[in-house]
Amino acid sequence: MAEIRKTQGLSMLSADRQLERAALQQAHYMAASGKMNHATGFGKGFTARVKGNGIRGAAAENIAEGRMDAARAIDMWMNSPPHRRNMLDARFNRFGLAWASRPDRPEWRYWTMILAS
Repeated sequence: MAEIRKTQGLSMLSADRQLERAALQQAHYMAASGKMNHATGFGKGFTARVKGNGIRGAAAENIAEGRMDAARAIDMWMNSPPHRRNMLDARFNRFGLAWASRPDRPEWRYWTMILAS
């Protein structure tokens, strides 16, 4: 992702602990529910979750699930036009990436990446 952003004349994304905590929160929710979804069972959509985590400004979220590591998740997102658009959005300069799994399926990961300005 770093090289592609660079070739597009975009700044590098910096890892951000606040965004990582928010991403981990969503990854844990998805793992607990066994469903890949941008909303939670508590009726909170992405916008409400971001605001609830104190994240201000423009933000986007990519989610994935499966037997994969971070490199594979990022590669999948880069090959999906809507997810790629999020990752190459010039407004974003920081990100948080996290995954969680279920005790009964530890090899199956639920990934969340949150990007923000």
